[in-house]
Amino acid sequence: MSALTEQACEACRADAPTVTEEEKKQLHPDVPDWELVTLDGEEQLQRVFKLKNFAEAQAFTNKVGDLAEAEGHHPAILLEFGKVTVRWWTHKIGGLHKNDFIMAARTDQLFNG
Repeated sequence: MSALTEQACEACRADAPTVTEEEKKQLHPDVPDWELVTLDGEEQLQRVFKLKNFAEAQAFTNKVGDLAEAEGHHPAILLEFGKVTVRWWTHKIGGLHKNDFIMAARTDQLFNG
């Protein structure tokens, strides 16, 4: 697991810069299963997690929700039968911050752990 999992999110101001292209190139290999997507003009990290059934998907969703609440950084989560789609981005800045890569890595850790 990457060193990102050892990091906590930092408080993010509305005027904080989004990650640069160079920072994305450095951070994205630590979360290779996450896609860089743009929705409503905002760049986001997205991953679809496959699970056996609705109950397992719901339990994983709850773990991600608990992690988000503990860090004060909240994703978009879509819960379906046997599938959970998670999207991380920083709402305040309308794009990606290092926090999003940290949370993606920590979400992977929940799934793999």
